[in-house]
Amino acid sequence: MLKRFRDFWQMLMTPPAKALIAIGATPDLVTLLGTIGVVAGALVFYPTGHLLIGTIVIACFVFSDMVDGLMSRLLEHSTKFGAFLDSSLDRIGDAAIFGGLALYFDGPGDYRMYVVVSLVCLASGSVTSYVRAKAESLGYQAKGGLAERTDRLVITLVSVGFAALLHWHWLMYAALWFVAVASTITVFQRLWTVWRQARAESDPTLPRP
Repeated sequence: MLKRFRDFWQMLMTPPAKALIAIGATPDLVTLLGTIGVVAGALVFYPTGHLLIGTIVIACFVFSDMVDGLMSRLLEHSTKFGAFLDSSLDRIGDAAIFGGLALYFDGPGDYRMYVVVSLVCLASGSVTSYVRAKAESLGYQAKGGLAERTDRLVITLVSVGFAALLHWHWLMYAALWFVAVASTITVFQRLWTVWRQARAESDPTLPRP
């Protein structure tokens, strides 16, 4: 959904990536520090009702996910462990964001229904990523879908930020519902994609998807 903006963000993040390389930072270190920042922003500020500062902290560190990849390309040195670490820590960061929101709604947000919605966002997002990883480990392709990780993060963080800044809580509620539903649909889209590939593989007369 938001892939069209990727080139713009890469151009924007290239100077910071070069600066980090110049001081000797490694992509894996940036990945680790970025995840620590996201987790801290989500679990320190969201549960206490500080949605705006939490969102600002998370947004600042979430860009490290793009910076570490740029650093690897600039250094022309990417490793399997780096890809594994990046993907694994992404799951931790995502879980912290939606877990922090669940704690907010269970506490100062005082809206139990959105505890459930936040947990659905957490679970469906994790399953979306798992389906792709498992499919690729078996030789299938399961990218795409209605709401990929970047889409889920941007929609969630922007809506929470505006809810805190302008008291547009309706926007946050609508965004969480959208992310929950869209993530669930994405899971089934990816399952369907893999099923079609597996079916075509077992029957050579069928066209490959």
